[in-house]
Amino acid sequence: MTDASTILPPGAPGLPARWTSSAKSGVGTAMTAASRIWFTLSHGILNEIYYPRVDSACTRDFGLIVTGRDGYFSEEKRDADHAVGMIEQGIPAFRLVNTALDGRYRITKEVLTDPRREALLQEVRFEALEGGPGDYRLFALLAPHLVNAGASNSAWTGAYKGTPMLYARGRFGASLALACSAPWLARSVGYVGTSDGWQQLKANGQLDERWQRAPDGNVALCGEIDLAATGGRFLLSLGFGIRPQEAGHRALASLQDGFAAARRTYVQGWRAWQDRLLPLDRPAGPANLNSYRISTAVLATHQPMSFPGAVIASLSIPWGFNKGDEDLGGYHLVWPRDLVEIAGGFLAAGAVDEARSVLSYLMAIQEEEGHWSQNVWLDGQPYWTGVQMDECAFPILLADMLRREGCLDHDDLARFLPMIERAAGFVARHGPVTGQDRWEEDGGYSPFTLAVEIAALLAAADMIEAAGKMEAAAYLRETADGWNDEIERWTYAAGTGLAQELGIDGYYVRIAPAETADAASPLDGFVPIKNRPPGDSDRPASQIISPDALALVRFGLRAPDDPRILSTIRAIDAVLQADLPQGRLWYRYTDDGYGEQADGGPFDGTGVGRPWPLLAGERAHYELAAGRPEVARELLATVEASASAGGLLPEQVWDGPDLPERELFRGRPSGSAMPLVWAHAEHIKLLRSLRDGAVFDMPPQTVQRYQRDKVRAAMRSWRFEHKLRSLPVGKILRIELAAPALVRWSDDDWATVQEDPTRPNPFGIHLLDLPPMPGGHGTRIRFTFFWTEAQRWEGQDFLVELDGDELLTGVMVG
Repeated sequence: MTDASTILPPGAPGLPARWTSSAKSGVGTAMTAASRIWFTLSHGILNEIYYPRVDSACTRDFGLIVTGRDGYFSEEKRDADHAVGMIEQGIPAFRLVNTALDGRYRITKEVLTDPRREALLQEVRFEALEGGPGDYRLFALLAPHLVNAGASNSAWTGAYKGTPMLYARGRFGASLALACSAPWLARSVGYVGTSDGWQQLKANGQLDERWQRAPDGNVALCGEIDLAATGGRFLLSLGFGIRPQEAGHRALASLQDGFAAARRTYVQGWRAWQDRLLPLDRPAGPANLNSYRISTAVLATHQPMSFPGAVIASLSIPWGFNKGDEDLGGYHLVWPRDLVEIAGGFLAAGAVDEARSVLSYLMAIQEEEGHWSQNVWLDGQPYWTGVQMDECAFPILLADMLRREGCLDHDDLARFLPMIERAAGFVARHGPVTGQDRWEEDGGYSPFTLAVEIAALLAAADMIEAAGKMEAAAYLRETADGWNDEIERWTYAAGTGLAQELGIDGYYVRIAPAETADAASPLDGFVPIKNRPPGDSDRPASQIISPDALALVRFGLRAPDDPRILSTIRAIDAVLQADLPQGRLWYRYTDDGYGEQADGGPFDGTGVGRPWPLLAGERAHYELAAGRPEVARELLATVEASASAGGLLPEQVWDGPDLPERELFRGRPSGSAMPLVWAHAEHIKLLRSLRDGAVFDMPPQTVQRYQRDKVRAAMRSWRFEHKLRSLPVGKILRIELAAPALVRWSDDDWATVQEDPTRPNPFGIHLLDLPPMPGGHGTRIRFTFFWTEAQRWEGQDFLVELDGDELLTGVMVG
């Protein structure tokens, strides 16, 4: 044979790398620290496998190809019916049964990771349903993408201690090695789309063994398995390591220990964890799925033991088949909002240690000034760098929920208090306007974000007051009260054409722009919908509706029977409800474009928004709060019926006519993320809420203060980033600045002048409270600043009008 080093497969570097389907049918990992591997399944095969961290995808897919006489060629992921199920309820090891569409063969696999080392095992049985085993040949095909990258991988054939293997190494150093308990009859490597095993077998039914090395490209490994030597039963072992030798060692050691030993330890670890949880199980559905245990397993699978408390959003890349190396993060990143929602799911299930670990992790990755980044890698390195104020407030609510559940003692609270103070200070300084809403698109006044911010400020006040810091607690409550009083002015649109059409007074909008000097009110502004085509993005804020307004009830700020909430419910159902085979679901907001194209093509920055099962879970919590548990149970059933055949909850479901050629079916998961861990957490919380007869994660502080005690603010705040336009008669005007200043002010157009210095508060804000003005309606308060540290005047005046025409208030003058 010619020296392999001189014969490289043609077509380097291969086609541009792409990921694969995000519609997973299973996800799993071992419950041990020794096995840092996470796997995903779809279409009857393995696809992304993650190593050595849950945010590091290392393969595209790993499946089998069957060939036979007369040019027969069949790929199990495309040419077979697939059935998948957990080997035991709540244990994410899977049995896959792939039956050829032409009825000629069946492949049965059990898949799990070796709990003792970093290797993934597949126990495989091949059956000839037509003809005999000798009529077929079987090949393993593996596409490495080490690490989060399909380009610049290198592949080769080799051996570890005499055991033949297939190897790959990525540009970032990680390696993999594939071994088989059956002999390899042939091995080859090549470049994807030109000389890989699939191309070779499709062209001539043979592997070219001269191609033993494929450096620096989008590569694939392929090996023919000796069916005759094993009677169609064999074990595939895929080892990972930093060095190829390390990967080879792990692959061989797992192969030698065998599948039964790994299966036994894997199952024992998961059984022990599931046995700790509360029994919130429901009767298994038609497919004998225990939806509760599936959801708990999904949460735990997405949390690595090497980073306790870090849970990624999903082991998937939405529309991954249309994305390549430019999409490094996918959904395998940590979003602080998702993380706190997931921690609530853990806590609702009785997994207290996991929920506490989340809080500790959040404390470790908090930025110095008190906020959390939009999303991060496991080590806290930001990926996207936006600031979302709900994400800055949510960790405070988690700390308070753990405290109320008796999971944090006095010493724990003392340990977490600096995190809580920094977060509360950041929210108080930079809220209530958010740079991005919870859908990560628009800035302004969001009912959802406002609800989280206000609830968090009150919760922080309780914990800070318990530490004896009365001034700080009082300031947080005063700020929360002021924001709560303004929610309707900022976000409730009354008397619009849509409201008249629906026969209601008004409704809460999705988001309204921050106040500026050239608009009568935030509701007169426009919202750019960033997933719409260019030139078709801006919409009037008053016309955009979202179920986000239900957060005002979920977080306790408004009663479920508040007339404004009831009107908003009518608007949401009229505009955003989708009636699907499984029941009612809802869209995120009016004219959403985050979803497949109208023809079912993948989202590419624009598209058509699809219904979210998560939102049905949130609506069910509202119905429970409103005293309608039977409706909440109906919606629970709808959420569960939106899951995949394996019980995984998708981010979105398809709402159009069936498109079999795109694998899109009405009411079934779309091509976005699946599983969405946040949705599984909401599912668990809903089960707990229904058991308890009350919304599990509703903060009590807001309910007591705003629904029962009906507290109203004594003041309103003015800031440079949040210029107050008008002030109700009798209210204190609080001026809040980032630096000390002398405030020169007048309530009679400078006929008389008063100067008062600001005072610092515990959160680094310099403030001055101007007392209620003696004048009535139309009185104008004018003011400017002398900055004492810089020793300069501001150079312009500002005004606030008492109950005045908002067209004239809050503007700069002079």
